[in-house]
Amino acid sequence: MAHCVPSDLYPEKLWLETPLIRSNHLSSVLQCDVYLKLETLQPSQSFKYRGISYFAQHALRTNGPDVHLVIASSGNAGIAAACVANILGVRCTVFLPCGVDRATMDYMKKEGAEIVVEGGFYQEALQAAKRFVQATPKAVMVPGYDDPIVWEGHASMVHEIKLQLPSGRKPDAIFCSFGGGGLAGGIIQGCKAVGWDDVPLIAVETFGSNCFYQTLSLNNGPFIGGTASEGRRTQEYCAEFDVNIAHLTTLTSKATSLGATSPSAAVVRMALDRKGGVKSVCVPDEMAMSAALSFAEDHKTLVELACSATIATAYKPELFRRLVPGRTQPNEQATVVFVVCGGFKVSLEDMEEHRSVVAADREASGGWLVAYNGEVLEVPKG
Repeated sequence: MAHCVPSDLYPEKLWLETPLIRSNHLSSVLQCDVYLKLETLQPSQSFKYRGISYFAQHALRTNGPDVHLVIASSGNAGIAAACVANILGVRCTVFLPCGVDRATMDYMKKEGAEIVVEGGFYQEALQAAKRFVQATPKAVMVPGYDDPIVWEGHASMVHEIKLQLPSGRKPDAIFCSFGGGGLAGGIIQGCKAVGWDDVPLIAVETFGSNCFYQTLSLNNGPFIGGTASEGRRTQEYCAEFDVNIAHLTTLTSKATSLGATSPSAAVVRMALDRKGGVKSVCVPDEMAMSAALSFAEDHKTLVELACSATIATAYKPELFRRLVPGRTQPNEQATVVFVVCGGFKVSLEDMEEHRSVVAADREASGGWLVAYNGEVLEVPKG
């Protein structure tokens, strides 16, 4: 029997209550109950639609029907804003950095968004968007990930998961990707609301876009320092949340949806303070590509690299057992949830390119190196 999140918790929500399915394949591989939260099925094809639609509704209530939504994005957040603006019947302008692919821009335009290309990377597009908002009446800046209202919208998926899991089940871990921290912030808030604050959160990034891992290494948390935390960054202290923040000076990962140069300071604070803690994992692009190929074969679903990076941990049992040691009681299987966060940036052409890259990479000796809370582990490529 289907269960729904009470309507008074999220009145007039625009997002879909997405399925939570048990993966027979991954459950067999990992010898535990693996559930997949399919955020690929949101109207904008990613979880971003939850928090951004929630924020947009708040902006409409606050500013009236002539509100003008403005967002800086390199992809999924902009698509979500364009989709919700179209549904609400309000204006939307998306500021994009140079290099965003034509398919992404065409999608936004079909939803009625106005496009402005400004700057060579996200931060320059963001500054241009902020200047536009200051100069434009009724314009409201839509945050891509760093805002409590956005987190509250994302938190809705945890309320759904609690109702969708078999009666009485509580996850032994929740896995998600980490870019700037919007998804993690929502999960942390949602877990606290449903009494799961002690459930470990496992946040996965790719090398070359691991601003969260590098930030954790600068604070008194699960680890300090580590190989994956060296080079290509500056740092600053955020007094408001009492955390040191890493700012990446270059982004080299192909998982561009994880391409935040620094994480939300508020989310970092929440992650450090939560009872269940946080486990930070970094995987190479090639490992994420391999997982995207395997996931497509096993579940008949295409996901972009920002999503498959998370799933990659499920395809390596030796790594998974380090992250989720399992139950101590005999005949009890662990229950884990992977947030399949979705994303627009994937195509059949991308999958063929992944196949070529992975095949070439496997010819090199050694395994894939993975960073986990200050350690470096080697996992086999096969």
